[in-house]
Amino acid sequence: MFILIKNGHIEPDEWRTLSLAESDTPQTVRIPVGPVLVPLPVWQARRAELIYREYEHGWPIGIWLEAEEGPEAIEKDVDDFSVIAVKFDKFAALKDHTTAHLLREKYGYKGELRAIGDLDGDRLAYRHQVGFDSFAVHANPKTATTPPYWPDHTTKQSAPRFAAVSG
Repeated sequence: MFILIKNGHIEPDEWRTLSLAESDTPQTVRIPVGPVLVPLPVWQARRAELIYREYEHGWPIGIWLEAEEGPEAIEKDVDDFSVIAVKFDKFAALKDHTTAHLLREKYGYKGELRAIGDLDGDRLAYRHQVGFDSFAVHANPKTATTPPYWPDHTTKQSAPRFAAVSG
């Protein structure tokens, strides 16, 4: 189970994250109704359909990138997305800084930038500093509430402080 931490608060996540099963292709996978985060191959195969869906039904579009997929693949499309998510694994080192920097500074992305996947709580402060503003993290099964770590936003000048959660 995942929870969404956005701007320092646990919030309900209205977005569905679409993944391709082994038998799916980007062209044939069923896209659920409502706000959906699609993987890059689905966006590339069905861009016009997804934009039409947003226009016709008002369902916002989001995309998620694998850690090794660079934001260059969507540089001309960033304004089409309400959310851009980057899926990390435990071995993703500094790619998060580069991805966030390119999206925010070079491509001018102003929307929600979300980190998803296998997120190390110790790196959430760093990811927040480099431009991510939301995180889909594993909920603590013992408490079912959880931000494991989150910056103290009492002053914009202070460095983020994080409180560890035992578990």
